[in-house]
Amino acid sequence: MKHTTENIEALELIEQGLADSYSYQEYKDLIKSLLSKNKSTGHNQTEALTNYSMLNDRRMKRLDKTIKIEDDIRKAFSSKKIEATFLVISEGWCGDAAQTLPVINKLVELNEGIDLKIVLRDDHDDLMNNFLTNGGKAIPKLIMYDANTKEILNTWGPRPSVATQMVHDYKTKHGALDAKFKEDLQVWYNSDKGKNTASDILQLLNK
Repeated sequence: MKHTTENIEALELIEQGLADSYSYQEYKDLIKSLLSKNKSTGHNQTEALTNYSMLNDRRMKRLDKTIKIEDDIRKAFSSKKIEATFLVISEGWCGDAAQTLPVINKLVELNEGIDLKIVLRDDHDDLMNNFLTNGGKAIPKLIMYDANTKEILNTWGPRPSVATQMVHDYKTKHGALDAKFKEDLQVWYNSDKGKNTASDILQLLNK
């Protein structure tokens, strides 16, 4: 497979990220450990980010227990013949990450050929800069990577497709996201129960 200079750099950064990555459980343990010291992940430490991390810690614990993958997606995902690493760029204070990482973890548990690894955005700025969304460092960002062929299979994030459309529509109408939108998005996440995220990721693996 022929790689461009930019692509080779991205692959090297992915490999560096994997060497400095966390499992899903290790990521949750890190957040919990930092919270015990009134800290959050990331290079910037503020009371607001710590509070977000505390909320997200509770949210992820709840979702780990309540998220159910629909039968058709479960069957399709578990039957996929694939060897891949799902490398997610994240931070503990990120609300979208807290909503989607538990879903991604549930999916990965269905297929022994897929491994989930998580890296912190602020510790991997160069990697993040290779996977921007509309020029921004939006997270979470999932990189589907085949370590055997050194190939980026696909990317996903920072939000499931329906939520992404909600963001687009709200910005078009109001110019920017505000507190009301964040409340609306939270309501949507609660009602969706991870279905859109699971469907999105399955579709990407089918491409």
